[in-house]
Amino acid sequence: MTPQSGTTAQSGTTAQAGMTPRSAPATTLPLTDRITGCLIGAAVGDALGGPVEGYSPEQIVERHGGRVTGIVGPWNEDWRTARPLAPYHKGDGHITDDTLMTHALIRVYEKVRDHLDAYAVADHLVPDLISTPRWIPELEAEALPLQRIFLAEKWLVTRLHYGHVDPREAGTGNIVNCGAAMYMAPIGLVNAAHPAAAYAEAIEVAGAHQSSYGREAAGVFAAAVAAACLPDATPASVVATCLGLAKDGTRAAIEAVCKVAARHRDTESALRGLREAVTPYDTVGPHYRAPSLGARRPSRLHSIEELPIALGMLLIGAGDYGRTVLGSVNYGRDCDSIATMSGALAGALGGEAAVPAEWARDVAEASRLDLHAPARELTKVAYEVFARDAERRRAHEAAFIELTASQVTSPHLASSGQPAGVR
Repeated sequence: MTPQSGTTAQSGTTAQAGMTPRSAPATTLPLTDRITGCLIGAAVGDALGGPVEGYSPEQIVERHGGRVTGIVGPWNEDWRTARPLAPYHKGDGHITDDTLMTHALIRVYEKVRDHLDAYAVADHLVPDLISTPRWIPELEAEALPLQRIFLAEKWLVTRLHYGHVDPREAGTGNIVNCGAAMYMAPIGLVNAAHPAAAYAEAIEVAGAHQSSYGREAAGVFAAAVAAACLPDATPASVVATCLGLAKDGTRAAIEAVCKVAARHRDTESALRGLREAVTPYDTVGPHYRAPSLGARRPSRLHSIEELPIALGMLLIGAGDYGRTVLGSVNYGRDCDSIATMSGALAGALGGEAAVPAEWARDVAEASRLDLHAPARELTKVAYEVFARDAERRRAHEAAFIELTASQVTSPHLASSGQPAGVR
């Protein structure tokens, strides 16, 4: 497909929300293709959403003379000094902190080569952010990633490097936002086809960064990516998995948004309805750059906005990458993170071929990044981790069988005739 192809789409749905799926099962793709599609899809979505982040759908139309249909330039020509974005060059195919953090997490996997926990964040992710200069597209310079990431991510450095807080608890006290969720795709890919494991690992890792519904969103997004890697995955099955695992306000927000998504076949008609559906759960409020006094505080009743909207766009777009991501971009608000998440899911469902080659090429060139290299490395790690998991599972099975195979009956169980350890 081309970046400008089709604007209408059929909507997928979920059984939990009382909806009927309309999308056909995805073609079975190898893991390496799903990993590549997911990571490139996330980076391209990030770059497409960056230049219009923080604005409303109406402002986007006014600025661009219509909806965004591909890579666009900065919102302000004098981006070096224009507030509130200076000095970041958002646009022209530049990825943002979403992709910087995603790639940093992949580098942690490359070092550990096994499942991660909160201590891996302290031992490897934080040093990566503060010690190694890298090309930062938005700064058009080599710099430490720490000099680009948002305050909610700088929290990691403050708490873990300077404060020496227990990594498992370091996220407590941070503002609650999508900061952890936005880079959890690698966890879903390492746990491909095992959403519950992805959820558990992401909840553990995100504890170093976030609490409350920000941490919950990280777990659910990782699970969504893992679910998108299942051989028969569809947008509807991905959302069903999310609803099966999500807790509290996050689950309620996903359900509310996806009910609205089920009534729409194109993202344009859904923009207002999706925003209205997520509003009761979103603490930021109607003015994205002027959050309410209660914004980003822990709560069991609320949800980040980005994940439910990304899932809603995936349903409306029936998994089609272009429709899903452009819908996310034109939603506005935190649309680079929304498009990062929806792009990752659509890319995992459809593989690399689902992502328009022109966009991938232009983003790679503009951002001076090899978008394939992280996918190659993470694929190797995923296979290694699966092999280790298989060995651990066999060892556990052998030990359990040995424990339960004994025919010696304990006095307590003698009357029942059951072997010791079997009840």
